[in-house]
Formats: sequence, structure tokens, C-alpha cells
Amino acid sequence: MSIDSARDLLEQSIIYYRGEPVGTSAAADPNPVAANYEEVFIRDFVPSAIYFLMRGQTGIVRNFLREVMKLRGQQAVLQGHQRSAGLMPASFRVIKDTDGERLEADFGDRAIGRVVPVDSAMWWVFLLRAYAITTSDWDFINSDDVQTCMREVLDLYLTERFESSPTLLVPDGSFMVDRRMAVYGNPLEIQTLFYGMLMTSRELLQCSEAERERLDNLDIRVRALRAYVRNRYWLDRERLNEIHRFKGEEIGIEASNVLNVYPESIPDWMDGWLDARSGYLVGNQGPGRVDFRFFAQGNLLAVLFGLASEGESQGIMNLFELHWDKLMGEMPVKIVYPAVSGKEWMYLTGSDPKNMQWSYHNGGNWPVLIWTFVGAALRTGREDMAEQAVRLVAQRIEIDNWPEYYDGRSGGLVGRRANFFQTWSATGLLVAKEILENPSNRVMFNLFAFADATAKGCGCPGMEP
Repeated sequence: MSIDSARDLLEQSIIYYRGEPVGTSAAADPNPVAANYEEVFIRDFVPSAIYFLMRGQTGIVRNFLREVMKLRGQQAVLQGHQRSAGLMPASFRVIKDTDGERLEADFGDRAIGRVVPVDSAMWWVFLLRAYAITTSDWDFINSDDVQTCMREVLDLYLTERFESSPTLLVPDGSFMVDRRMAVYGNPLEIQTLFYGMLMTSRELLQCSEAERERLDNLDIRVRALRAYVRNRYWLDRERLNEIHRFKGEEIGIEASNVLNVYPESIPDWMDGWLDARSGYLVGNQGPGRVDFRFFAQGNLLAVLFGLASEGESQGIMNLFELHWDKLMGEMPVKIVYPAVSGKEWMYLTGSDPKNMQWSYHNGGNWPVLIWTFVGAALRTGREDMAEQAVRLVAQRIEIDNWPEYYDGRSGGLVGRRANFFQTWSATGLLVAKEILENPSNRVMFNLFAFADATAKGCGCPGMEP
């Protein structure tokens, strides 16, 4: 039974520090392709943590939150630069030496491309809220250490830069798509995580007069970010027709083509891609540029976090229904559609052989995305789609030894360089099954309402989830 096997894999992946569980390794593969998969990755631990919380094993999540909080701000910096106190690592490992055990963090120094992780602190804040809802451990949430940590994270992410939009500007490779894939700029996944982090911080920061201005500014940024993403990133047939008829070089505040997007940039595959009921949030948006690719994680999180409106959320799930074979295939869920190939692949990925077309981040199918898909499907009333997706994953992933990702247009091939016994491939299925079969476990996914109203109160004991 794949569920029993998934639980066994999860137990084998638990990492201990000074006798206490502090996380799970990325893979429990005895011969991992990547050596650092023996470490605890912040984003990879998220589905494990959710499952532990659902099963009442809250101690490991609290330990993880505490230890990662201690590791923040320890990154190496170039001469002349200041260390960012709110920056959290991509991963950490347990080092044993003559003095005992210590944790060593990786802020991208050992990663491909040496890119600093932007999403780690966002996922940490998300787990903090999930822990709060599950345990009501307000002593921990309201402790000086946690409150100071949230403030430092916000200070880092809300620092004024050279942007003219409320979105967050980041480099390539700074989130789940952690290799060069031309996602530099304002990728959707970062904007959805940013939104979720701001909303969570608005709930969990302690109430005080000294914090009033900070909270008011959070309200302003949340509203601006939500309106911007819904207006600029949303694409349906009506919006596509507008872009198709755009005039370039418009100047002035009355311009309809504000970002100067040329109709010629619409890719050929978009012709016939959308029907009258479907739509999605594009992968990236910037001056003179729309990345029309469909990035699954960003769209699914937008549904879960309420960044997409209720109507837009239905349109996203309609798109999955319309293109089930392309976006779900034999092993849900395809991370991005379509894949790039040929000269485009060479230019966009730097000729990355791991990101060949329909492989890895370039159109591969990732079983871990099943938990966000099922969460989004249930939130939009698509239980039948959730059940079908879980069946697809469960029927072969154990036989294939829990690979990290699958290759091919329909996801029918085990990834050519995939690690086996991948922890989040197992926990993605465990979480999906739990929220599908036990509605009471969905409380931590009812993150924020679709409505435009911003939360009125701070995160105080007795807060309604």
C-alpha cells in the first residue's frame, strides 16, 4: 500500500539534532544523485511539516521553526555589503565534531548557481501560521524571539528598491525553479508566497500601538499587491484579445498598454489554449514582457492563499480540466507548460542538460505538487478532480521508488536524473490523502478569504483561523 510505504519513507528521513527531531532530509535515497539531498531543505520540509501537524506530531515542527530562526542572518557577505538579519537559509545539515553537534546552514553557497533562496523565509512564515492554528501555542508565537524574527523578515522583504510595482523583484533560481529558466524579475510563485507571508504576518504580529504603522503599511501593500496581480497577471480570452490588439509606444497615465507589451510577443501555442471558461495567472510580468507560460505552483498557491479571486480560481481549475492530459498527464502535476526547446532552450536555460525539454523544471511532472493541487481543487469545489489526481499518483509512485520528478510530455517517464525515495514526493501524497479524506485537516489551508477585505485584527490568542 503506497500510503504505508510513504509513512515509512517519512520516518526514515527524519533528521535529529542533539537527540531531537528537527526536520526531514530531502531524500532517503541510499545513493542520492545530489549529495546535499541528505540535508533539511526549508521548502522541501513544508509538506512533511503539514503532515506531522495533521498527525499531532507537533514537536518536530516547533523544533524546525526554532532552529531555522536561529540560523537566519548567518550568510557570508561580500566586503562592503551588510548582512541581512531576516534572510533564511535554503537548507541546513547536522555537523558532528569533537565539540559535539552543530547546525550548518547553506544560503546558496553550495547550491547550483550560488543563488540566495528568496522563498525560504516565506515558507517559514507559512509553517508558523500552520503551527499556530494546529497547536494554539501562543507562548511560542508571541515570544520575543519569534516576533523579532517576523519583524526582521518583513524589514528585509519590504525594503524599498528600484521597483515601481508592489511585486517582489528576484533573480533566476531563487525558489522551487532553482535553475536558470528565465524566471528572473517578478515570477508568479514568489508573488503568491510574498502575499501569503504578508497576510500571515498581519495576523501573527502582536498588537501594540508601536506596531500600528507597520500593520497599516502591511494592509496597504497587501491590497496593492493583490490588485496588481489580479489586474496584470490574469489572462483569459478577454484579456488575451486586449493584448492581441494592443498599440505599442503609448505614453501617459491614460495608456491601456501600461507595460508596453507588443502583440507580436504572444506565442503561437496560445492560439486555442484558452476557452471561454478558463484562465490563469501568467508566469511573469514586467516592462515589455509577459511570460505566457503556465507555472502550476504559483497558480495553485494563488488559489489556496486567496490571491486569485473566486472567479479566477474557478478559471484556473477549468484550465486544468480543459488540458488535463497536458497539465496533469500520467503523474501529476506538470510544473510548467509548455517546455522550451531548441534555440529557445539554449538561450533561456544556458543549455542546461538537466532542463532539457519535458524534464525537470522545463516541463517535468512533480508528484510533490499533488498537495497544492488537491488543496486548490477542494477549495474550488472540485473534489472529483482531487480524487482523480490522487489515484494517478498512488497507482505507480511506490512502484517507481518515489522519484523526485518525471519526464516526458505526459509525465510517463521516471526523471533521467531524479533522486529516488524523495521525501516530498511521499509527503505530498500523504498530505493530499489527509485533506481529501479528513475535512477537519483542511483548516490550515483555509488561509485567507477570496474577498478583498484585509484582516482586521492582529494575531492574538483566540484568533479565528
